[in-house]
Amino acid sequence: MFKILIRTTAIASLIAAGAVYAQTDNPPEMPSESGATESETAAPEVESNTVESEADSTEGDPNAAAEPTPEASEGEAEAAGTGSRTGEMPVVGGAPMDPTKPIAENASEAANLTTLVAALKAADLVETLSGAGPFTVLAPSNDAFEKLPEGTVDELLKPENKERLTNVLVYHVIPEEATSEALTKLIEEDGGEHPVTTLEGSELILSMDGDTIVATDPQGNAARVTQADVMQSNGVVHVVDTVVMPSE
Repeated sequence: MFKILIRTTAIASLIAAGAVYAQTDNPPEMPSESGATESETAAPEVESNTVESEADSTEGDPNAAAEPTPEASEGEAEAAGTGSRTGEMPVVGGAPMDPTKPIAENASEAANLTTLVAALKAADLVETLSGAGPFTVLAPSNDAFEKLPEGTVDELLKPENKERLTNVLVYHVIPEEATSEALTKLIEEDGGEHPVTTLEGSELILSMDGDTIVATDPQGNAARVTQADVMQSNGVVHVVDTVVMPSE
C-alpha cells in the first residue's frame, strides 16, 4: 500500500514538472556528454561565423582591404614630373639662363656680359635680339672686350660711332639657330673650315681647334667658344673670348 502511494506521488511530480517545462519560454539547457551546455558549445561557432561575415563584407571593398601605400619622397615626386623645360638651367656669369626667355633678356642677367649688354643698348639692338629670330649669337665676354686696344670700347660707345658699333655687334650674329653640333658638322663636311654669313652681311670663317669651335675675322682675330649651346627662346648663345671685327 505504501509502495503504491509513493510511486503514484512520484509519477504525479514528474507529470507536473513536465507541464512546467513545456510552458517555459526558455527551457533549461541540457548538458552534453562533455558536460557543457548547448549554448556554450554553440558560442565558438557563432564567433567564427561573425569573423567570416566581416571578411566577406570587406571582400568587395578595395579601400578596406588595401594596405597603405608609402608616399613618394620629394625627390621621387620631382623626378616623376621632370621634363626638358624643368631641368637644371645653364648658368652664364652666375645667372641661370631661362630657355623660355629671349637672348637680350637673359644676357642682361649675366655678370660676365655687362659690356655686351651696354653696347647692345647703345646700338639700339636690344629689341632686335628680343625678337622672334632665330639667332645664333657669338657673345663676347667682358674679358673679350678688355682684350681690345685701350680706349676702343669707350670710342665705340660714343653716339657718333653708333653705326660702327652696330656693325661690330651684328657681325657676331648668325641669322639662324646653329648649335655647336650643327656647326661642327658643317666644318667637318667642308674639310675643316666653314664660312658663315653674319647679320652684318660679311663672313666669318669657322674652324675647329680640338673640340673647340673658333670664329676668325678677316684681320685674323680668332674668337674661341668658351661656353656653347646656351639655348634661348629665340635661338642660341655661344660665349666667346675675343671680339671679332668686320672689314671697314
